[in-house]
Amino acid sequence: MMEPRRIPFNAPYFTGREFDYVQEAIKNGHFSGDGPFTHRCERLLEEMLGAPRVLLTTSCTHALEMAALLLDIAPGDEVIVPAFTFVSTANAFVLRGARPVFADVRPDTLNLDERQLERLIGPRTRAIVPVHYAGIGCEMDRILELAEPRGIAVVEDNAHGLLGRYAGRPLGAYGRLATQSFHETKNFSCGEGGALVLNDPTLVERAEIMREKGTDRARFFRGAVDKYTWVDLGSSYVPSDVLAAFLYAQLEAADEIQGARHRIWDRYHAELKPWATKHGVQQPLVPADREQAYHLYYLVLPSAGARAQLIAHLHSRGVHSVFHYLPLNTSPMGQQLGGEPGGCPVAEDVADRLVRLPLFNALDSDSQARVVAAVLEFDPDPYA
Repeated sequence: MMEPRRIPFNAPYFTGREFDYVQEAIKNGHFSGDGPFTHRCERLLEEMLGAPRVLLTTSCTHALEMAALLLDIAPGDEVIVPAFTFVSTANAFVLRGARPVFADVRPDTLNLDERQLERLIGPRTRAIVPVHYAGIGCEMDRILELAEPRGIAVVEDNAHGLLGRYAGRPLGAYGRLATQSFHETKNFSCGEGGALVLNDPTLVERAEIMREKGTDRARFFRGAVDKYTWVDLGSSYVPSDVLAAFLYAQLEAADEIQGARHRIWDRYHAELKPWATKHGVQQPLVPADREQAYHLYYLVLPSAGARAQLIAHLHSRGVHSVFHYLPLNTSPMGQQLGGEPGGCPVAEDVADRLVRLPLFNALDSDSQARVVAAVLEFDPDPYA
């Protein structure tokens, strides 16, 4: 008897136009950075986000590094970041000499806990970096209320949240700066890629310079100067137009992509609800004033042991599931920078108990049914 086909945790999605656009980019004779498809992607993202300017970058990590450069983050500065996030959220600022101040997360949405900010903000705080975990918005009104009167910049790490909304506005439209990811695991992908969202128009010209290795090359191509030269700090943050061509096909199909993910997320949420309630398993919470981005679906098991058992059980049924971040405050580097175990108890607890289910556009109905059935078969051991 043949074993059932294994269901991966993630699989790249193709709309059908990617290779046509890549071929067009090559035929254009301009497939290095800042070509026609780069500009198409940027205009489309500006429309989606209502942003004055969006710049494509080679990764979300590089977009965060550009944010740190634009804010002139320097040694001695402090930047507040959630403990439950990917390392780039902190590392981009640490590279400029800043000290990360790790904030715990809310137990309901797993987002940065805005109720802790007043005690974490100090005289050296230069930025707060909320991460919209799973594409569900942070409490942006309160975060801005605390940051803006103090002159603290808010940089939204919106790697999960493109097309999510908070209080009617797009995620990524609240901070002075925001960053996007187009990594293979994200809703819209070109393998590796990102974007810097500039909601403050005064930062646009300098951002263009930094993205072009510290030169005023963009002004030269607009005819604003008769030659370009080195004028500021910067690096090579511009992606190939071939990657932008691939990404444009994905962004163009935003409704189709989001619709598919929405249906999968809703199916998991509805069909697993009785099982989750029975076994004390936490499902994602989407507050009423938010529209989520349908980036991922997670379950928080009653214990670390139960999480390990569920992952093993799903594996035995041909379903690949994974856990997520390890808290930055407990990491070796995090501890070198002042974090300590026990400092962010919610993040540390959730990190031990959270499991993510497969969620990608090509996950067909039969595969979804197999994932749900495999979870429903599992009976968590309360003593694990």
